[in-house]
Amino acid sequence: MTDHAFSDAERRAVYRAIAERRDMRRFVPGSKVDEDVLSRLLAAAHAAPNVGLMQPWRFLRITDPRLRHEIHAMVDEERGRTADALGERAVEFLSLKVEGILDCAELFVIALRDGRHAHVFGRRTMPHMDLASVSCAIQNMWLAARTEGLGMGWVSLFEPRRLASLLDMPDGAEPVAVICLGPVPEFPERPMLELDQWAFARPLAEFVGENRWE
Repeated sequence: MTDHAFSDAERRAVYRAIAERRDMRRFVPGSKVDEDVLSRLLAAAHAAPNVGLMQPWRFLRITDPRLRHEIHAMVDEERGRTADALGERAVEFLSLKVEGILDCAELFVIALRDGRHAHVFGRRTMPHMDLASVSCAIQNMWLAARTEGLGMGWVSLFEPRRLASLLDMPDGAEPVAVICLGPVPEFPERPMLELDQWAFARPLAEFVGENRWE
């Protein structure tokens, strides 16, 4: 323990948010999120660590119902293609609920901004660090949402170029995530994919090594 550590209660709250974060698909239809809460969530995302202080993110709030339905249709098309690619697990996959685009209170598209090539610091040999930085922003938003009692789901079932065109993104910008956000009926104790018998998390010990890859 150091002089810079949080109090016991504060530490428990941080670890609780991490442990109880879930990738949510079921939302309360017709619900709302207060503007001040949205401001806090976006501020949390914007505070994320980012290589070379490049801040490679853009947060697009989707308030046009027509756009929301077009995004949903795009995701639904990719859902079918993903099922085809899964072969013998196709029917099982199609039984899963994989998004809440039409039900969530708020819909965001989070993207990599254009002009990222100008940032060399930290990216010369690892250009994908821009994506890593955006992922940190999404995780910040996710944890902050959990502390506000809101569910959040990351949807990646879309063709990036089509979504970029739909949202008039400039050349070089790339959508990373469709984010569903809002009140939810409940937070399950285990990840949704475990409850749906799709996949199961493996223990930490399998992922930790020392000095060499084992």
